[in-house]
Amino acid sequence: MNSATREAYGNALAELAGLNPDVVALDADLAGATKSGAFKKVAAERYFDMGIAESDLMGTAAGLATCGKIPFASTFSVFAAGRAFEQVRNSICYPNLNVKVVGTHAGPSCGEDGATHQAIEDIALMRALPNMTVIVPADDVEARSAVLAAAEHVGPVYLRMGRLATPTFHAEDAPFQIGKGEILREGEDVTIIACGMLVKPAIDAAEQLAAEGISAEVINMATVKPLDEELVLKSAGKTGKVVTAEEASVIGGLGGAVCELLSEKLPTPVRRIGMMDEFGKSGGGAELLDEYGMNAENIVSIVKELCK
Repeated sequence: MNSATREAYGNALAELAGLNPDVVALDADLAGATKSGAFKKVAAERYFDMGIAESDLMGTAAGLATCGKIPFASTFSVFAAGRAFEQVRNSICYPNLNVKVVGTHAGPSCGEDGATHQAIEDIALMRALPNMTVIVPADDVEARSAVLAAAEHVGPVYLRMGRLATPTFHAEDAPFQIGKGEILREGEDVTIIACGMLVKPAIDAAEQLAAEGISAEVINMATVKPLDEELVLKSAGKTGKVVTAEEASVIGGLGGAVCELLSEKLPTPVRRIGMMDEFGKSGGGAELLDEYGMNAENIVSIVKELCK
């Protein structure tokens, strides 16, 4: 099936309501869009709509965490990582509280909402915070697994969910572990490391490349922080070339994380696909992904150029 990771988030949150009485949900007047409203339908007494007050949202979530609750605080990524950054930094990450920050409508696939609402810097901001774990699921199955894993993980977590429906390619029983990447396709000539919305295009690109005699290894790096360094180094050591793909700024995002690691421990040619130091624009989500080269065709082109 095809559904948005935000849909899977809402369903998983409602599932958690029955699994763990300590889980509480908070939103900032966007329950219909973030899908956190699914939790309210089954556990209204543990659901809190904070209104259009994102800083208060994070501060209240922090307070609940000090009382032993496991808060999932949801809003658009641009507000969670941007407007409420100080509260996430000082009230959640600094005291290392058990709060799960959930940002939806991330990246240019947010579409017609335009540049002001298309978070492109959120991964970089959240990655930079000590104690923060950053997870970017690739499909609905992985999103559900990530939400359940985040609830079990002790400490701050940033979960990045998308607006657009994405193809489901994981089996229902696919394993998920925070901090571990997933090899989706073995390869010898080049490594493609992707997260979120760009994982399926990476798989499609690898199939096209195989038809042209290029063997691409595809890694789904759902956990951007902590990065699975062992897997990156092992794959880069085998193929000698790396391409990263993400629906976010390559500055400080997955591409930045991979480059930081390789530059220190295994210098390797790398090409990054993502937002190249520019804001988005208003338009259809799928059209904008094409506009910024976040598709299989551009991944193929970049890989072929790197493999010359």
